[in-house]
Amino acid sequence: MVKLLAKWALSASALLFVAYVYHGVEVRSFGAALLAAFVIGLLNTVVRPILVLLTLPVTLLTLGLFLFVINALVFWAAATLLDDSFNVRGFTGALVGSLIYTLIGIVIESALDRLFAKQ
Repeated sequence: MVKLLAKWALSASALLFVAYVYHGVEVRSFGAALLAAFVIGLLNTVVRPILVLLTLPVTLLTLGLFLFVINALVFWAAATLLDDSFNVRGFTGALVGSLIYTLIGIVIESALDRLFAKQ
């Protein structure tokens, strides 16, 4: 449970970092980042596997590169659901923002796995 809460808080911090580094993503506050991280995580858990399954032929033809488009769509969908507190400027903003967010997420997951594996 502690690992889940830590990942949620760090993911919200990652969203704030993405908004700071890249002008195509805007996050109003840390509370908005927490909500956005929750919605992105929920969409990644529920919607993303369905999209991956439905677009499997295209993903295979592009050698997996279409997964970047799916990640951008999920990122953009979260911004659409959260309207004012979390904004993404167009598909390019969603693509670049999701790439940065995913890279930071990989680092967070790796660090949390090492931290909680020792306990």
